[in-house]
Amino acid sequence: MHARLVRSAAVAVVVTGPFIWSPTASAQPSEPTPLASAAPAETAAPDGGSVEITSKDTAGDALPGAAFLLLNSAGAEAGRGKTDAQGKLSFPDLAPGVYRLKQTASDALHEVVADQDVIVTPGATTRLTVTDPFKAAKVLLQAKDDKTGELLPGATANIGTGTSTLLTLTTGARGTASGELPVSSRKTQFWVKDIKAPAGYDLYKPTKTFTAGPGAPVTVTVTNAKTATDPKPDPSDKPTHKPTDTPSSSGEPSSGTGGSTPSAPGSDTPDLDSSTAAATPVGNSTPKAPTGSLAHTGADGTPWLIGGAAVLIAAGGGALIVARRRRTDGSTDNGSAEK
Repeated sequence: MHARLVRSAAVAVVVTGPFIWSPTASAQPSEPTPLASAAPAETAAPDGGSVEITSKDTAGDALPGAAFLLLNSAGAEAGRGKTDAQGKLSFPDLAPGVYRLKQTASDALHEVVADQDVIVTPGATTRLTVTDPFKAAKVLLQAKDDKTGELLPGATANIGTGTSTLLTLTTGARGTASGELPVSSRKTQFWVKDIKAPAGYDLYKPTKTFTAGPGAPVTVTVTNAKTATDPKPDPSDKPTHKPTDTPSSSGEPSSGTGGSTPSAPGSDTPDLDSSTAAATPVGNSTPKAPTGSLAHTGADGTPWLIGGAAVLIAAGGGALIVARRRRTDGSTDNGSAEK
């Protein structure tokens, strides 16, 4: 208390003349005035960006109902939704940065696309076009026997569209093969060409065409005909040369049953009369072949040759006896006349 009075006395100044008042010092401690530069500056938040998606298929048609999910750089969900009737979907008010876009679903005819990164810039709209491919058609190839319908293994065929070959299939042990064909529309026309036939069969040369849709199964059949082969000659079927049958004479017995076989016209042996016998030399034992018949050859003609020779000999002998009798009669008549 005494100290305060001393301090107060020390502050008071008595000056002769006019009085001058001076402010008294405050007993409370004073705080320093902060500088203006030390105050925190308030910065405005940057403008957000947006993402706009247009979904369509490979034919160029809008694809409604496609579902998408947007993730930020930390992997947290930033938005999700489905495309409208025009195939449009927007994600507004996004902070700038890199996002991950995932397609989670499409319709029954289309496949979803792979994930992709999206960059969002302040105050701008990032526009993306997502094209969903059609689901592949499932094709079953069959190779069959054109006659029996049996399934054949080992047939190879190319399948394609236009000038492009898309698939090559070879039938297995069951005679079938399967694969997938990429399609570009709701109805795509394809062709199939047989390039290798099964063993023992001819190549199926025509080119067949067929139509397949997205995700739909289709069966294609090629038919093969067996290869024609020339039969090998049988050694037992060699031709055998048989003697030519000749018409039988009137005296030859028939080889069949039920009597003799009539002889062919012109094949009868002519009867030998006395004049013929006289004209035939005795020493010539070979008979002339009848007109219109072939000479007998082989063992079957030997009996007839012997018989013919005997007939000629007998005829020649008879003619000789007749001639001698004529000469005898002539000489007897001359002797009688001379007497």
